[in-house]
Amino acid sequence: MWDFETDPEYQDKLDWAADFMRTRVEPLQYVINHPLDLQDPVRQELVPELQAEVRRHGLWGTHLGPEVGGPGYGQVKLALLNEILGRSGPGPSIGPVVFGTAAPDTGNAEIIAHYGSEEQKGRYLKPLVDGTMFSAFSMTEPQGGSDPKTFTTRAELDGDEWVINGEKWFSSNGRWAEVLVLLAVTDPDAPILERMSMFLVPKDTPGVEIVRHVGVSGWVEGEGGGDHSYIRYRDVRIPRDYILGEVGKGFEVAQTRLSGGRVHHAMRSVGHMKAAFEMMTERVQSRFTQGEQLAQKQIVQEMIADAWITIEQTRLLVMQTAWKIDRLQNYRAVRKDIAASKIAAARALVDVASKALQIHGSLGITQEMPFVSMIVNGIHVGLADGPSEIHKLTIARDLLRDVEPSPGLWPTQHIPALVDEARSLYAEALTRHGR
Repeated sequence: MWDFETDPEYQDKLDWAADFMRTRVEPLQYVINHPLDLQDPVRQELVPELQAEVRRHGLWGTHLGPEVGGPGYGQVKLALLNEILGRSGPGPSIGPVVFGTAAPDTGNAEIIAHYGSEEQKGRYLKPLVDGTMFSAFSMTEPQGGSDPKTFTTRAELDGDEWVINGEKWFSSNGRWAEVLVLLAVTDPDAPILERMSMFLVPKDTPGVEIVRHVGVSGWVEGEGGGDHSYIRYRDVRIPRDYILGEVGKGFEVAQTRLSGGRVHHAMRSVGHMKAAFEMMTERVQSRFTQGEQLAQKQIVQEMIADAWITIEQTRLLVMQTAWKIDRLQNYRAVRKDIAASKIAAARALVDVASKALQIHGSLGITQEMPFVSMIVNGIHVGLADGPSEIHKLTIARDLLRDVEPSPGLWPTQHIPALVDEARSLYAEALTRHGR
């Protein structure tokens, strides 16, 4: 069955969420220090109360199954909700925190649920799902970015402990995390897919050194710097059972986590560009120049139309990808679609936000409007969890895998050969008519 409608019961929940976000949640970003700052008394007074209200409406952690505290709505319903939550801004976005769908905790919780031991689940999964603890994904390295072939951070077994040495760059949410989900090399001589393992490292473990926290240009990330951390691991010792999954299976664990994160970024980006579009349309109806409303200018009308088409195309691709994930229950089977959604959403957000900025003129480039942050976020989405250029290779390889080469010298659609085949197929009719 193919359906473009949302069931009425869930639509009622979405309508409530949209109003709740607009009237209660979005204003928070202007009065609290940071959505993840548990030391901010204003944040601690306001956010848990709103989270409780979300729970009462059955929208907390919508993508999580009942076994880990969620309603198990799946990716399509999460995509519909994320369009609403994505309006609350890039970077330290308050919407996903209030609704229990904030990255990177969603992905980290997913792999702990899938690969973690019962002890690990008890210690980390419930607090992450409840939103009372935050985590960071510590994968990227300064010398090679996200390319696992360049990773040098090592985890070596010494008796009943792993000893970790190396550096990680841009560990998302490292500033606020209590636990670091770390990808490290455990067998440098093994094939690339078997070289690494995934670990859980409490941030207060001796030897974990925060070199600095880094912010993203264009984002306002609260007092004291950015969210993303440059971390040095110096003889960090963790118990042997702090590994996630099996030794040498870190790449597999990472892909489970990253695939979901990529499509979730795309979902939120759709909401972000819809917010930009609303600001754009309001501006053209409100602003006059050279004696005429901006909305009457043909070039402006073209920008409005192009932006709307871009949003709708991207949204349909993202929704179809979410639908496939729900149907197949296998991220790898949908990796081409996930990669395409990530690429399209990043490109679309930059395009729509740039148009909105231009329509707002000098006001658009100031910090009094969010468009520069939106554009930076679009670029960030294109880089996060692997750059778009690498994902294009994934798409191309997947598309070409089952394509057979032409059997002869000429392409199968070579017109002279097709003419000969057609004349042979219909020879009797052609002969009867003297052709």
